[in-house]
Amino acid sequence: MINWLRSLDLEIVTIIGVLLYISVVLYTVFKIIKNTENPSKALGYLLVVVVLPVAGIILYFSIGVNYRLEKLYKRKYIQDKNFHKIVKYQINIDSEKGIDEYKNLLKGKMHPIKMLLKDTSSALYAAEKTKLLINGENKFEEVISELEKAKEHIHIEYYIFSDDKIGNKIKDILIKKSQEGVIIRFIYDDFGSHDLNKKMIKELKEGGVQVAAFYKIKLYALANRMNYRNHRKIIVIDSKVGFIGGINVDDRYINTPENKVFWRDTHLMVAGEAVNGLQYNFLTDWNFCSGNDIDPFDKQYFHTSTNDIKHKCTDLVQIAASGPDSDRATIMLVYNGIIMSSRKRLYLTTPYLVPNETIVNALKYTALSGVDVRILVPLESDSLVVNAASCAYYKELLAVGVRIYRYTKGFVHAKTIISDDSLSVVGSANLDIRSFDLNFEISALVYSRSINQELYDAFMDDIENSIEITYEEWKKRSKIIQLGNSLARLISPLL
Repeated sequence: MINWLRSLDLEIVTIIGVLLYISVVLYTVFKIIKNTENPSKALGYLLVVVVLPVAGIILYFSIGVNYRLEKLYKRKYIQDKNFHKIVKYQINIDSEKGIDEYKNLLKGKMHPIKMLLKDTSSALYAAEKTKLLINGENKFEEVISELEKAKEHIHIEYYIFSDDKIGNKIKDILIKKSQEGVIIRFIYDDFGSHDLNKKMIKELKEGGVQVAAFYKIKLYALANRMNYRNHRKIIVIDSKVGFIGGINVDDRYINTPENKVFWRDTHLMVAGEAVNGLQYNFLTDWNFCSGNDIDPFDKQYFHTSTNDIKHKCTDLVQIAASGPDSDRATIMLVYNGIIMSSRKRLYLTTPYLVPNETIVNALKYTALSGVDVRILVPLESDSLVVNAASCAYYKELLAVGVRIYRYTKGFVHAKTIISDDSLSVVGSANLDIRSFDLNFEISALVYSRSINQELYDAFMDDIENSIEITYEEWKKRSKIIQLGNSLARLISPLL
């Protein structure tokens, strides 16, 4: 009798457990279907949940919940929207004047400009100076020189800021300038800068530097906050000079005899009113993560060029920024517009080629239209899964005439676009789903024939150190490798 009761109790517990398990699976499936805007991503999560139910459920609730629809970034979203409402009218007026004055430079490139104006009120600014910085050794030479000149404030925001030679050199400059009376505000991503130890942060704070982590990782929220990363690289000095691009603060980005891997990357320095777009994005990030709100209308933070200087400017800059706090995947949309509007040439450099269907189709359309489309990627990525997923896209792109080059000299980490002979993009966003959908990213659209030519020359040098893939040879890969690439592509929306 006792054994029978024990057996009955066990059966009841088992039934309850099974019902709870089924309920959790069904709830997860419902939530994936209801809250995942991207069908490909939804199917990816559903596949994982069906094939590996326990692991899939943990994965989805760890990194898959779309906090754009939740409360995580609600405060930042509201702040940005309020700022947009107030300044939108004046931005549109000023940008329309620039469009009219530089119509020859902007010919055929109006769609990205109009889209950014309408979507995020991102102004089109005249740049008093633009300078392309190839690789870390050139970038940091300029950064250090400009930091030393600071008189009023330095705003610095990085995904990776390391406790190494270059990190400590910049840290020492920030502390020195702070002691001279310069206001320093420093934002770091707590995941990307995990090597930034408490000692350095303490030194910065004790030296008068205002420091804020862009969403501090805590144990109870470890996974989902790791998934939404601030991948931006911004420096603004005295509202007059700014830096943007793909180069983080880390010794590996500087090519020295000690570094075993050659690091190919690109950054951009701008001066004049063009800095205002970087400043705005820094301020909204600072207000979000520091809790010490800055008046976004304080004139000391924004630069105004005289009309005489504006008329002498030959380059224009517009900033594209997006993240989980955005209504839309702004950078993805503007990249799609640039790809589709290219008429002569379209050269893209990215370390991670895991595009969504929109970008894949845009590349196909442009290549089939007769445009010279080329993509430069690393021979091997720093992630095996991402590398496999990237390879899965090559065949269909090669089939329509896209030329793909794999960089062999080292690791290419640059994120650039060359469209025809006047539009270039330098920024932090990769051509992958993570950059489009999950990360906080920022890119500069540069309307400049000289910058475009410099980027073109650099691209030509890079393909001299690359292997071009042909469609015929790519088809000959082993079936096992092709299967592995296809499997990686299936989960690419989750990478």
